[in-house]
Amino acid sequence: MADIAFLLLIFFLVTTTIETDSGISRKLPPIEDSPEDVKIKQKNIFTVLLNGRDQLLVEDELMELKDLRPAAVKFLDNGGDGTCDYCNGTKDPSSSDNPDKAIISLKNDRETTYGVYISVQNELVAAYNELRNRRALELGPAKGFGKMNFVEMESNYNNVNWGGNKTKLKEVIEQIKIEYPQKLSEVQ
Repeated sequence: MADIAFLLLIFFLVTTTIETDSGISRKLPPIEDSPEDVKIKQKNIFTVLLNGRDQLLVEDELMELKDLRPAAVKFLDNGGDGTCDYCNGTKDPSSSDNPDKAIISLKNDRETTYGVYISVQNELVAAYNELRNRRALELGPAKGFGKMNFVEMESNYNNVNWGGNKTKLKEVIEQIKIEYPQKLSEVQ
């Protein structure tokens, strides 16, 4: 009887699958010891507020979720100080100076539903991806990669079977990340 119980125990241990929780994969920035406070101009901050009733307030105006991505792209790609030669924005001096200086600030209430919060985050990350994809399509042919967007570049770089020049591809990916850095701040 003990042998049968032991065999059943082993059988159930071997055949049982253990479910693991999957969360949001976010890479936290490294901790930097900076003795001085960094001064950021208010025009370089794109403020996104999400209240407890899942309403979106962007730059002090009510906005629908579908309009968030174009508004974020317009803000990030403005090039207001004229130093960005790859920006296609309106160069409005009252908006962000440069994609390197532009920061998106997201603040939500405790009562905000999780689904809407994730949807807002997805739209903001999609704005960065849209700009990076556009820049990759501009740089790709000049660097010998043809019409390849940023997502495809990263996918090819991570693919062990890709036959192209990975060193050159990594340089292009890093250049695009420097030109359009993802600066998404979540306010407590």
